[in-house]
Amino acid sequence: MAVTIQWFPGHMAKAIRQFEENLSLVDIVFEIVDARIPYASQNPEIKRISGQKPRLIILTKRDLADPKLTNIWLRHFETLHQPAIAIDAKTRFDINNVLSVISPILKDKLQREQDKGMKKRPIRAISVGVPNVGKSTVLNRLVDRRAAQVGNRPGVTKGQQWLKAGKQLELLDTPGILWPKFESQEIADKLALTGAIKESVFASDDIALFGLNFFRDTHSDELQRRYHLSDSDMNLSDVDLLLKITQKIGMRDDYERASNRIIQDIRAGKLGGYTLDIPETR
Repeated sequence: MAVTIQWFPGHMAKAIRQFEENLSLVDIVFEIVDARIPYASQNPEIKRISGQKPRLIILTKRDLADPKLTNIWLRHFETLHQPAIAIDAKTRFDINNVLSVISPILKDKLQREQDKGMKKRPIRAISVGVPNVGKSTVLNRLVDRRAAQVGNRPGVTKGQQWLKAGKQLELLDTPGILWPKFESQEIADKLALTGAIKESVFASDDIALFGLNFFRDTHSDELQRRYHLSDSDMNLSDVDLLLKITQKIGMRDDYERASNRIIQDIRAGKLGGYTLDIPETR
């Protein structure tokens, strides 16, 4: 049985409080989610706290996800009347992409302010999401400079900062926010596999086995090609398959080291694009 992931430190609770306190300062919430786990990386606390405040869901790391499923997710959000866009670090993405989506959403509110004689002002947004989801990368693309610290591990953004994206948009950055209790162990496993949870709070072999089980069922060809597995190898149990891969990559019986390699390979897209969440199952 997999060990339940325990991870909710005090700085997460502080980040949630900061989000609540600053919500009244903004017009819209940018919720950044991982295109590989569009459901699992949606923090229910963000939706709860946002209330009636408009939200734009930005799916990041599109280049690492299954493109067909990303399009299905975008159509799914459309049926829910939830504005959403998908981006990655390689394709063109700037403030105009965002403004084209959010301007119609906020048009009436901004017009009411002008009708009251209030000075025209930039749209104000707050950016929130789970750790390591690509939030800082999004912000840097919008402001066109390295105004927010970027990294490839959870917890890079330490505090909050306002960023200017041209003259039409101001962004409030926040640290990555997880939530006190996951809906299921599966969600915890998905967050761990994609890098939203620090390695120090989960067992690498549990997460590697979760990943192997998924790729065996949905991307078996990529799994076989990456680790030079035979058809008979694919009939092994998950545990035996992990041990087989450990041997194949020259790590003898060091399955923990092999588990970390498998996790990093999956995160880096070396087994191909994948999406762990499917809208129809939600």
